[in-house]
Amino acid sequence: MVQTQHANTDADTIHTAMDRAKSVLVGLLLAGAVIYAGIVGYMFLNQQSLLYQPDGELPDPASVGLADVDVLSLPMADGAVLTAWSAPAAIPDAPTVLFFHGQSGNLGDRADRLREILNSGYGLLAPSYRGFPGSEGEPSELALISDGVQLFDKLSGEGETVVLHGQSLGTGIAAAVAAERPDAELLVLEAPFTATVDVAAERYPFLPVTALMKDQFATRELIERITVPTLIFHGTEDQTIPLHHGQALAEMSDSAQLYVIPNGTHNDLWSYGLWDDVHQQLQKN
Repeated sequence: MVQTQHANTDADTIHTAMDRAKSVLVGLLLAGAVIYAGIVGYMFLNQQSLLYQPDGELPDPASVGLADVDVLSLPMADGAVLTAWSAPAAIPDAPTVLFFHGQSGNLGDRADRLREILNSGYGLLAPSYRGFPGSEGEPSELALISDGVQLFDKLSGEGETVVLHGQSLGTGIAAAVAAERPDAELLVLEAPFTATVDVAAERYPFLPVTALMKDQFATRELIERITVPTLIFHGTEDQTIPLHHGQALAEMSDSAQLYVIPNGTHNDLWSYGLWDDVHQQLQKN
């Protein structure tokens, strides 16, 4: 009888320990689920501020070495007014570059690029996106693409030949405009993505970004039907948007040339002669 009582006591102890372990495990799983839900909720609610990162005040063009650039206020179809930097071509019949900047900062941060464009004799129209310094409204994929098409039509209506140049986030806009306006002279994609949602999925593989992300800028779904001659520039050391994005777009396109820039990162491709290659291509056209 004593042996039986000891056995029962041992069994009770084991069961109690197992119950406690189960309780701890369930508690950990519930805590993990709550934390994960919090992360998902945070990313969902803040996705626009993660994608669009305006910063600073829009400087006077002359203060960043662009004394020949005018500041325009351009009303869009929905009433939002955008600020854009503009300059006419210095060479007769030279095209105008419609320049779409990246996701952060403001136009002043791209002054060196814009100066190279102007020094080549081309015209310039560089909008500050909705919600970015100098412009009204809130940025979104549909709104930015609509604005881009309207700006293209403005230039085209004035008799300008248009080169579409997109930088990083701007590549999604430039490509979408090229898909809608095949009469563009050239499409330049500087450090492009296959889609913003693809970049997000690579950065956050533990999150259901495809289901969560509103502005996906799926250039991969447009590139096959873009007939505008296209130049794709991508650096081998780009840690923001890896090289395989540019390579994938080039493989999908029948009209694209890929320039792989050894040691190039996300923001220094112009220092490796990007604009020289664009200029040479335009001279051939």
